[in-house]
Amino acid sequence: MSKKQITSNGSVEPRTTSYEFLGPPGAFLITILTFIFPYTFAFACSEKAGGCPRSFSELPAQFMDVLSDVDWWKAQWDPQGFAAYFAWYAFTIVAWAVIPGDWVDGLPLRTGDRLQYKINAFSTMLLALGIVGGLIFTRGPSSFTYIYEHWVGILTGATANAIVQAMWCYLSSFREGRLLALGGNSGNHLYDWFMGRELNPRIGIFDIKTFNELRPGMILWTLINISMACEQASRRGGTITDSMWLVLVFQGWYVADALYNEPALFSTMDVASDGFGFMLSIGDLVWLPFTYSLQARYLAWNPVELGPVWTAAIFTLHGLGYYIFRSANGEKNDFRNGKNPKGLSYMDTKRGTKLITSGWWGASRHPNYFGDLIMGLSWCLPTAFGTPVTYYYIVFFTILLVHRQRRDDEACQHKYGDDWNEYKRRVPWRIVPGVY
Repeated sequence: MSKKQITSNGSVEPRTTSYEFLGPPGAFLITILTFIFPYTFAFACSEKAGGCPRSFSELPAQFMDVLSDVDWWKAQWDPQGFAAYFAWYAFTIVAWAVIPGDWVDGLPLRTGDRLQYKINAFSTMLLALGIVGGLIFTRGPSSFTYIYEHWVGILTGATANAIVQAMWCYLSSFREGRLLALGGNSGNHLYDWFMGRELNPRIGIFDIKTFNELRPGMILWTLINISMACEQASRRGGTITDSMWLVLVFQGWYVADALYNEPALFSTMDVASDGFGFMLSIGDLVWLPFTYSLQARYLAWNPVELGPVWTAAIFTLHGLGYYIFRSANGEKNDFRNGKNPKGLSYMDTKRGTKLITSGWWGASRHPNYFGDLIMGLSWCLPTAFGTPVTYYYIVFFTILLVHRQRRDDEACQHKYGDDWNEYKRRVPWRIVPGVY
């Protein structure tokens, strides 16, 4: 049982008494790795380095070779790329402010209050795509290879932004009246800075966490992929390969789907439970756009022609994953809103709530994660099998989703008690039915 503290504003702020990620040492290690990996991919898996390594074990050695190059150090400072990133971030803020959008209520906070959020992420993406599309249409694909050419400078700008925001949010969390995150109030400065001490850091009505979750990183991911496709097209006389088309469509659709369904974000663990610290800041602003786009960047200088059979097979695999992901989330959202069009069975809990025990949610406790993993694999397959490094995403995402599943189960065990044990008996599989 956590010890509860009463703050000066009268709210109850429990002290964090258990650590995730192995506590402060784990937070320190992950912080270092999140700095290293994007730059490792940038330099050790690049055209300049002679391609991507043939195994993950070769990545460190290839990266160290790059570090010994004086030109590598000079390339770290690219004022144009650095400034371009902050121009992009400013654009997303202005778009949030000026593009019309509905204001919706988030979930109730533990104080009983509800925060309001502006819904216009999808409109922001359409505006950005319209500008970029117009540029490419009028001036050709070579007009939008800037991101490819200034990759390191833009990456460094995003990294600086993530660090500054994490520091600002941590320091501002000590101001009076801030609602703290249950998992980021341990008293250890490094750990709390990493996890996020304040639950919903805001500047007026501008919510920093939800803004960063969808707009600057996810839309930039799509623009990065388009820039990589333009680089490939510039080298191939204006055309791109079937593999690049698959990556553009799959990942672009994923981003569009997330932004179109923006209200669903407010019930996720990131928004409802986690504070905004370095973990989310670096994840949203750096890790997502600059590592999830690895497949497109690889294909920009290493084109792969799949042919119609493999293209159709990968497309079908992705469709299966998306169907599972979207239909599972649809079942859950309908049930939460008091609807049950499929007549799903469920069990009542002592808390007065219900848990679904049939349909996708009877097949596993996280069927949406299962669909996510299938889609993730389909994103990697277009790069073929010349290097395992382009399959980093499915490896990382599997680790991430298993960790999230364990966090969810722990939270539900605490929330439902014996009812959760019964639920696990009825739905034994965690993510992949019959496997895990």
